[in-house]
Amino acid sequence: MMKNVFFTSTCLVLFSIFFQNAYAQKIYEVDYESSADVKVYVVDYESSADLIVYKVDYESRANGNEGKWYFVDYESTADVKVYFVDYESRADVKIYYADYESRAGWKNSSKKRFFD
Repeated sequence: MMKNVFFTSTCLVLFSIFFQNAYAQKIYEVDYESSADVKVYVVDYESSADLIVYKVDYESRANGNEGKWYFVDYESTADVKVYFVDYESRADVKIYYADYESRAGWKNSSKKRFFD
């Protein structure tokens, strides 16, 4: 009985750690391209974007790889470090900032892997 409780508790902890990191959207903007996990370019039109991003006001609203980003103040608390490039051709992912949370989401799901 004790082994089952320990095993179940361990599995739950590992499961929550894995999925918390796999789908988190806490973003930190780095100063150097070489420090980034993902290079991002902000496009002028929603139709040109791979991802529609909505900046949320609270960290708790930024769960899931759905384009709801919460910008953190410290690199150590971020799940993804981004660098904003000046040229579209240098980007891994093109984003468009939405005015409404309901607009957030992936338009090119093949790019999701950059934030998983």
